[in-house]
Amino acid sequence: MQRRDFLLSLAAGAGLMLPLGRGAWAASAADGQPSARKLIVVMLRGAVDGMNVVAPLADPNYARLRPSIGLAAPGRDGGALDLDGYFGLHPALAPLQPLWQQKKLAFIHASGSPDPSRSHFDAQDYMESATPGVKSTADGWMNRLVGALPGAPSPTRALSIGPVMPRILSGPAPAMNLANGAAGTRANILDRPALGGAFDRLYAGNAKFGRAYQDGKDAHREVMGASMQQGMQEAQAADGGAPLPNGFPDDAARLAALMRNDANIQLAFVALGGWDTHASQGAGTGQLANRLAPLGQGLAVLAQRLGPLFEDTTIVVMSEFGRTARENGNGGTDHGHGNVMWVLGGGVAGGKVYGDWQGVGEAQLHEGRDLPVSTDFRAVLAQIAERHLRLDDRQLVRIFPALPGRALRFNLLRSA
Repeated sequence: MQRRDFLLSLAAGAGLMLPLGRGAWAASAADGQPSARKLIVVMLRGAVDGMNVVAPLADPNYARLRPSIGLAAPGRDGGALDLDGYFGLHPALAPLQPLWQQKKLAFIHASGSPDPSRSHFDAQDYMESATPGVKSTADGWMNRLVGALPGAPSPTRALSIGPVMPRILSGPAPAMNLANGAAGTRANILDRPALGGAFDRLYAGNAKFGRAYQDGKDAHREVMGASMQQGMQEAQAADGGAPLPNGFPDDAARLAALMRNDANIQLAFVALGGWDTHASQGAGTGQLANRLAPLGQGLAVLAQRLGPLFEDTTIVVMSEFGRTARENGNGGTDHGHGNVMWVLGGGVAGGKVYGDWQGVGEAQLHEGRDLPVSTDFRAVLAQIAERHLRLDDRQLVRIFPALPGRALRFNLLRSA
C-alpha cells in the first residue's frame, strides 16, 4: 500500500467513509430537489425473540411451548399489552403503545430471511447485503439505495451511528459513521490543527484522492456541526461490537437532532446488540425485558424528537433471525428462523400485525422447532422503497437483485 493510500484509509478510520469519485454520488432528481422522505433502519444483532416481542397469546400452544418465559395475559402481573385480541406486545415496550393506538406502528410476523443459516455472522451479512445465501455481494443494500435516491448530491445522505461502518452501508456511495454515545461528539484526528494541516497539504492537488479527501472532511464537519447545534450530553456506549441498547434513547435523541438540523440526511442506520438470550431470558421481567425497555424508549424518543419529520419518516426494526418456539432447559431460547419486523412512521398503515401467520402448533413450526419465514424481509423493504421513497421497478431490482417474485399481499403504507 502506498503511503498516501494508507493515510487516506487512516482518515476513513477516523470516522469518514469517502466516496470513490464524483460519479459515486446519488443521482439528482429531475427538479434538482432532494426528497424529504427519510428511512431509518435499526438492526438488533444477536437475534431478538420475536415471539415474546409480539406474542401469540390466543394460541394455546404458546403457553405450552413456553411455560416459564411466556408472557402472561393482558391485565395480569407482568402481562402483555393487548394489540388485537390475539397478539400481545411485551410490557417493556409500553412507550410504543401510543404509536400503535395512533396507527403509526405495525408488525410483520413470521418474517425474515429465507436462508436457513443459524449463524449470526452469516445471517446478518445476508440481511445487510439483501442477497441471502450469497456471500460474494460486494456492497450493502442501503449503499445501493443511496445511489438510487433522487436529489442533490450530499456527503451526508447516509449516516450510521455505531462503533464501525456497517456492512449495510459498505460500497461505492458515500456514507458517514459516528460513534455511539459521547464518543460521537468528539473531534477526530483531522480536527487537530497540526494533523489536519498536514493532511490538507498531503492531498492538495492530488488528482486521485484530493477531491475524495475534501468531500470526506466536508461530510464530517456537516454532521458534527448539526450535532453541536443540539449541544446535548451523550451516554457512554458499551465497548466492542454493537452496543447494548442502554444508551439508545440518547443516541435516538441525537439522531433526531441531526436529521432536523441537516436536511441532507435521508438514510440512517443504528445497530444494537445483546439479544442472544440462550439463558435466563425472563418473561415480563428479566434479561429480555431489560433490553427491550431502552429500545422502546429510544424509538418513542426518536418519533417524538423528529417532530414534523416523523410524518415523512419510516423506521424499520429487524433482526437476523428469530428464536426457537420452545424455551430451552436454561430458561432461554436458541437460534431459530422466522421473526417479527417492526415498522413505524407517519405514513405507516399501523395498528395491525401483518404477515401470513400460521400459528405455533407442531405442524406449523419450521423443522418442528421455529417460526417459519412466510414473508421475505426483502419484500417488506422493497415495498417501503417503492411506496415511501418512490423508487421504480428498475431501481428496486438494482437494490434487491434477487427480489422474490411474489409481492406483499398487504400495504404497509397508506396511499400518499
